[in-house]
Amino acid sequence: MDKPTDYNKAKMLQLANTYANSATTINKQRTSNLTDNTVILILSESFSDPTRVPGVSFSEDPIPNIRAIKASTTSGLMLSPGYGGGTANIEYQALTGLNLANFNPSLTVPYQQLVPKQSWTPTFNQIWNQQYGSSSSLAFHAYLRTMYFRDVNYRKFGFSKFYAVDKKPLLKHLRPLDSAEQASDASFYSSVLSYVSSNPSRSQFLQMVTMQNHMPYNDWYENNQFKGEGDTSTNINEDDRVAIETYAKGANYTDQATADFLTQLNNINHPITVIFYGDHLPGIYSAANKHKNNQIGLHETDYFIWSNAASASATTKLDDASSAYTSSNYFMAQVAQHLNAKVSSYLAFLTEMHAAIPAISVPASAGDSSKPVYLDADGNRIQPKDLTTQQKELLHDYQLIQYDLTAGKQYLKNTDFVAVSK
Repeated sequence: MDKPTDYNKAKMLQLANTYANSATTINKQRTSNLTDNTVILILSESFSDPTRVPGVSFSEDPIPNIRAIKASTTSGLMLSPGYGGGTANIEYQALTGLNLANFNPSLTVPYQQLVPKQSWTPTFNQIWNQQYGSSSSLAFHAYLRTMYFRDVNYRKFGFSKFYAVDKKPLLKHLRPLDSAEQASDASFYSSVLSYVSSNPSRSQFLQMVTMQNHMPYNDWYENNQFKGEGDTSTNINEDDRVAIETYAKGANYTDQATADFLTQLNNINHPITVIFYGDHLPGIYSAANKHKNNQIGLHETDYFIWSNAASASATTKLDDASSAYTSSNYFMAQVAQHLNAKVSSYLAFLTEMHAAIPAISVPASAGDSSKPVYLDADGNRIQPKDLTTQQKELLHDYQLIQYDLTAGKQYLKNTDFVAVSK
């Protein structure tokens, strides 16, 4: 990042104090703690509603369960910096609260270019570590642990164990569906569920990354109702049709597996909250991708925040102003709002930032070459020249905070900026 002109110790201590006061104000209205709950962050590989893509439709809804879940709990659309790839970047934003739009464009993958070189990287799972010890943070990925240096980065983030498909600790009992290459979501959920069930009364932070719907999409599935007459799409590239139909069936399997997973979590007598999100759309919509007006839509995935029956937030659904649009850097601030939980100064800042600019992403999210993408609460783009004074001030504070945490002298490390009060 370029160093902000007013970056110095006094300025950062001033910011820490400003958002400590914001946290105090927010916390007066909050009655619970994040760590009263087990929080499960599920990155669902390439998941999104395919019928939101122009021209794509089917005779049957591919995601009826998740559509119903979204209708009954906090949910909306997440603006992703990626299309067809970039999983680790969306994951990085979710775990750190930082946003790629604030970095120099030459930093394309923080997991590879930045995190391995850092001595201190605050992540949200550390809130549970501070309360219950490092064994309360676990990570699971249905693929190789070295992908995007996750094995190195997760250790820096404070995850005590990282379960993957290679080496120990090994993620067991994974299996693909039909002739597919990757582990099914159903088998992955089942494997992770055993770790939740083994400590039913203990609050944990679990990081999950699925693989079932990863490219390629080569007609993997038998009895695919989204093929032939089941595919009612128009104006799509015939070369894309097989991939789109295969993807739709995969999304349908994810839909059922996710609903089953939540049902099983409902049977656990401990508060559990799930943040489920797709990281990016699959890069299979070449016809829609040709048009610039479709670019923002092709960078919007589905997400929801859901709490089980044992949680006081089991029936909570934040209004559209708070949830209809977001970006993954805001997830933990939204979880705190969903749970009516107390926040740190950092989460207080992200809460204010999300209210002011609900979604932020890199220029590519709108097909632009230079301007970051900002969306309002209705999903409309806010041009940089139209930002209010408050929005500009918050964005500048964001740049100062992100610079300090990643490239600067980390003045905030010696404050309570990331600590959550009780």
